[in-house]
Amino acid sequence: MYESYYGFKERPFQLSPDPRFFFASSHHQRALSYLQYGLDQGEGFIVVTGPIGTGKTTIARNLLSNLDDANIVAAQLVTTKLNPKELLELVVSEFNITVKGDSKADLLQAIERFLVQLHQQDKRALLIVDEAQNLSSESVEELRMLSNFQLDNKPLIQSFLLGQEELKGIIQAPNMEQFRQRIIASAHLKPLSSEEVKEYINHRLQQAGCKKTEVFSAPAFDLIHEKTLGVPRKINIFVDRLLLFGFLEELDNIDVDSIDEVAKEMEVELTGSLNGAQLQSIEPNQAVLSSTANVASIKDVLREVEEILETSIKEKIKMARYVDKLLKQKSRMYTNATTGTNE
Repeated sequence: MYESYYGFKERPFQLSPDPRFFFASSHHQRALSYLQYGLDQGEGFIVVTGPIGTGKTTIARNLLSNLDDANIVAAQLVTTKLNPKELLELVVSEFNITVKGDSKADLLQAIERFLVQLHQQDKRALLIVDEAQNLSSESVEELRMLSNFQLDNKPLIQSFLLGQEELKGIIQAPNMEQFRQRIIASAHLKPLSSEEVKEYINHRLQQAGCKKTEVFSAPAFDLIHEKTLGVPRKINIFVDRLLLFGFLEELDNIDVDSIDEVAKEMEVELTGSLNGAQLQSIEPNQAVLSSTANVASIKDVLREVEEILETSIKEKIKMARYVDKLLKQKSRMYTNATTGTNE
């Protein structure tokens, strides 16, 4: 939508993790360094934790995209709540391992055969488990058991665990001591600081080929940090919406007033709330209109409903303007193409 208006080659704030847009804050660079260190060691577990949306998956994608070692065969799992056998089945599926039978023993034997074959080719397996906080302690323990597959005193498989902060609680449980002893490094991601938010936004704009010198005013970055709490995923959602707003309003520069307006719009859209107001349940025979307090409460709710409807109408008007703008643009392109053909 707004790409051509701001001179982008592509959308700079897509939600899908893209290694090309990886931004190495101090915490992200440390986590990536630990993962690379783990690869060099060829053994043990690396654990990366962090709040939702802080970029754990992006780090994994960045690591895999820059993996130039042909001797490493990598697979990435995005887990749900899997029991140990289901986890093994997913490992078998991601590595494309052929299994004869469907028992847990059959799965383990097939995985071991596969790992031995890799070793004979001077290769080793890397398993990246994303959303690892969804695993039970028994399933995490199953990963430790896989690390026991060795040949010539060398581990045949190595695992990296990425997860939300709940993963810490699983690992720190008293019955997980053996697993903890296999962890060679761990890192915890944190939200971006205000200065890092500015660097993050400018980095992604540059990667997308932005041609404008100042898309956002100087004070805008601090406000974006305040609205998103420095969480990269929230930044992507919010700034993408800001750019759409800037396009619809034909703004060369997005300032704090625009940010506040978009934030208010998104608050209504995403929460659907009436600013906390709720209609109380009313019994059929209850004479609520005789209560002055109830009448005032209903009036307040109606005013809030009116405000939300007004906001919705404004959004529809903006979208109509956008469609009209696209039609005019297409019409000009068609006219130019026709003129060129006639000449």
